[in-house]
Amino acid sequence: MTTTVDDELWSAIGDPTRRRLLDLLLAEGFGTPTGLSDRLPISRQAVAKHLGVLDRAGLVRATPVGRERRYEVDEAQLARAVGQLDEVGRTWDARLARIKRIAEEIQRRKAD
Repeated sequence: MTTTVDDELWSAIGDPTRRRLLDLLLAEGFGTPTGLSDRLPISRQAVAKHLGVLDRAGLVRATPVGRERRYEVDEAQLARAVGQLDEVGRTWDARLARIKRIAEEIQRRKAD
C-alpha cells in the first residue's frame, strides 16, 4: 500500500458527489452514467468523469455493455478504505486520550 494510492483513494472518496455515486452503486448493485445521472442533479458527462476518478482509484469496476459502461463497486477496495479509516480513528482516539491525560496532569499540578 503506497501513499500515492492512498491519497488517490481518499481524494476520490473525499468528494460528496462521488460518495453519493458509491451509495447509489452499493444500493443498486450497478449503474451506468446515464442511469446514475437521472438520480443526481448533474449531467451524464459529469457522472462519467466522477466514475472515471473512482475507477482510477480502484473503487469501481467498469464493464462495457453496448454503447455504455456498467459500473460496480469493488468491495475489496472499499473494505480497504474502511480499514484505513478505522486505523485513522484508532490513532486519533489514542492521541486524544494522551492529550486528555496531559491536560488532567496540568490541572492537578495547578491545584497543588
